[in-house]
Amino acid sequence: MLVAHGAVLIDTDAISRSLTRPGGLAIEPLRAAFGDDLIAPDGAMDRARMREHVFADPTAKARLEGILHPLIGLECNRQADAAGDAVRVFDVPLLVESARWRARVDRVLVVDCREEVQVARVLARSAWARDTVLAVIGQQASRAARRAAADAVIFNDGIGLEELAAEVASLWQRWCPVEQWR
Repeated sequence: MLVAHGAVLIDTDAISRSLTRPGGLAIEPLRAAFGDDLIAPDGAMDRARMREHVFADPTAKARLEGILHPLIGLECNRQADAAGDAVRVFDVPLLVESARWRARVDRVLVVDCREEVQVARVLARSAWARDTVLAVIGQQASRAARRAAADAVIFNDGIGLEELAAEVASLWQRWCPVEQWR
């Protein structure tokens, strides 16, 4: 919705998926670090197997992040530079867990909802089991920690798209007044 107001979206999840697709820049470093077992037959990173592996082994998680995070950072820089003077919105799901990201941005917006709503949304868009969703959420910063790190919070829980759009428009007006562009 911020894009509709003129922002350029830089989506770290989309960048990660691009890096780990067949032929992606991360595939060969991942193969070297983890072997062929975590590369799917189509040549992409096997996301389900990698998720299981890193949740079972914290050192594997650190190795994965050591490969992906620098590549994601480079692509974020490239996209940010390409955006020129436009407002850049970095969609970083694990921003609170990364002090590097917080230091890099001017403001943090957290879009929040109750955990049961979050779980239901993930289940609706993925083939994950409920236990997997809960395990992933359990590894992340708490809702309270995310809200505490935010400069603004939008509660996207029980509101319609029209009300959400109005909240986003109000936030845009506060954070990006027209005068700053003159």
